[in-house]
Amino acid sequence: MTDERFVFTTSQKRNLLIIGLVGVVLFVIGVVALMMGGDHETASHGADTAGHAVETGSHGSESGQHGGDWLKRVYANLWINNVFFGGIALIGIFFLAIQYVAQAGWSVGIKRIPLAFGSWLPIAGILMLIIWLVTSHDLFHWTHEELYIEGDPHFDPIINGKKAYLNTPFYLARMVIYFSVWYLFYRWIRKETVAEDLEGGAHHWRKLIGISAGFIVFFAVSSSMAAWDWILSIDTHWFSTMIGWYVFASWFVSGLAFITIIVVNLKERGYLSIVNSNHIHDLGKFVFAFSIFWAYIWVSQFLLIYYANIPEESVYFVERLSSDQYAPVFYVILIMNFLFPFLALMTRDAKRHILFLKIVCPVVIVGHWLDFYLMVTPGTLNEQGGFGFLEIGMALVFGTAFLFVVLSSLAKIPLIAKNHPLLEESMHHHI
Repeated sequence: MTDERFVFTTSQKRNLLIIGLVGVVLFVIGVVALMMGGDHETASHGADTAGHAVETGSHGSESGQHGGDWLKRVYANLWINNVFFGGIALIGIFFLAIQYVAQAGWSVGIKRIPLAFGSWLPIAGILMLIIWLVTSHDLFHWTHEELYIEGDPHFDPIINGKKAYLNTPFYLARMVIYFSVWYLFYRWIRKETVAEDLEGGAHHWRKLIGISAGFIVFFAVSSSMAAWDWILSIDTHWFSTMIGWYVFASWFVSGLAFITIIVVNLKERGYLSIVNSNHIHDLGKFVFAFSIFWAYIWVSQFLLIYYANIPEESVYFVERLSSDQYAPVFYVILIMNFLFPFLALMTRDAKRHILFLKIVCPVVIVGHWLDFYLMVTPGTLNEQGGFGFLEIGMALVFGTAFLFVVLSSLAKIPLIAKNHPLLEESMHHHI
């Protein structure tokens, strides 16, 4: 029972490959459609992403030199997907660390799933660095040097005041530190869990508690700073003290939904024999509870900014609510990320029913992808943003690549931590 191993079959790999190829085809169709439709005027891209107008000559021509709106849309989607799936990989390790620090017994049978998420971290880190180096001038307004030159027509005193933090060397250093430390913690945790399987005893478990506590402390600081760097700095004039919590909440619910959907699918295929309806219920409660938590953070950020009505803060929501392009998405994510999971998982039976979770969790994942889309696109593309084959195709490519890496990692070690000191508690878990 405890010697289970996940077999990543050829047919499963082929199915993922087919979905990925469909994503590539949709992406190419989307790009070709945009190119054949002709480039729009690029001068408007010279406007500051927070709504502060600047001279558009140099920025507009720069956008044109990069190939126009379609290429900038590709760049924006690369950033959205890498931040989204990189965050989910990070959340897998965070969720695992919580289980160790809390000395939780119920989750022993599912710990290998979030652990496998960490295998995506080095890929996400390399992609993040490459994407930023290629696209930074198109996506991040603060990277233009003329903004910091007093006397230049483009000089921006607000952005200039942030240059001690928002400068390329320090930005890239932070990015490298985040991913390096996250990945080192992941390797350390994985090494100890494998050793625990081989040697048994409580020594490795106690060591993992300490490692996990250290990771959580670093995560608390680095995840918020990553949100400032990767999301907040896109709208360079925007200020929000809630953005770190907000990005974390969106990542966390998405990660929980991914863990849950993988667990229920493995269970249906005969794996995870020690996982019962009580474990499924707990996962359903996590998705339900943190969908409410996300809504609480969303309301907190929105109402505080709306009530204070400070231009540097309110412009973020004005851009989204006053736009025919983005206002529908603004309301759709409230339905997908809060109203739907809240109503669908309200009852006890719904949280224990695999069918309900197989419907709710994909909706939550897509809804939070749209949340990141709404965080990034208006600030990078203004009114030239869109949603179509390009966005769907790239999301499918990233999603299938993420699943392929995670499932490949999951197949390399036993599916259940057979020598975990709380295994017996998990096997008799009942609520």
